[in-house]
Amino acid sequence: MKLPKYYLLSDLLSHNVKGNINLSFGIGENVWMHPPVHRILGWFSRPSNLNLKRNVWRLNQVNQIIDNDIYVKGNPAVSDLATLNRFPNLLFAALVNTNGSKIGVIADFIFEFKTGNIKYYLVSRSNPKIPGSSRWRLNLDDIVDQQPGLVFCSIQSLDQLLLIKSSFKNQFLQKGKKLFNKVDNIKNVAANKLEDWLEEEDYSYSNINSEIDDLEGSTLKEDKQFSSDNINLRSSNINKGDDPWI
Repeated sequence: MKLPKYYLLSDLLSHNVKGNINLSFGIGENVWMHPPVHRILGWFSRPSNLNLKRNVWRLNQVNQIIDNDIYVKGNPAVSDLATLNRFPNLLFAALVNTNGSKIGVIADFIFEFKTGNIKYYLVSRSNPKIPGSSRWRLNLDDIVDQQPGLVFCSIQSLDQLLLIKSSFKNQFLQKGKKLFNKVDNIKNVAANKLEDWLEEEDYSYSNINSEIDDLEGSTLKEDKQFSSDNINLRSSNINKGDDPWI
């Protein structure tokens, strides 16, 4: 069976290492790598929970991968956990931004099976062992320096990185944000329509008031004319009564 071109470290460590169908060397436990050049050299497996020894494998010993088993060729190098823990390793190292603050943890990485070169790292915001947590892609160009347990990068926030895998919480927050944005858009559209309606009503009300004012003005004019006619009539009658010649 042909080996994949690129592989995820967590998948490599989750497989059971076998020499043949009947010979098992245990589940992978941790990686063996060379951090300065970002290259994986191999990994080691744990034969059993009670065994203090560890089986160390080179990457080029992998023969094939079938289901949950990795079949290897040759024998492992046997070591102990205390010795292996002294090897430099960037897995679970803290990611430090340009301000000197911790913004995440190196949780995983993608590597090339043929050469062992790491393509990019995967970063978790919190504890990477929490199932379903989000992963951001950290390119090698973003790394400025590394020390045991620390990786310094040229970014300020994880939001500047590409989100590879979104957790349920992050998906919920993103969907909630989209929902709030839709509600805000609906509110803005409704508010604009209400303002337009009020402006039209105000314009109609102004026209009605103008027509009422015109009507009242014409009525008052007619009333004044009528009153003046009555006054003239009354005054003419008075003058005729007082005329001595009649």
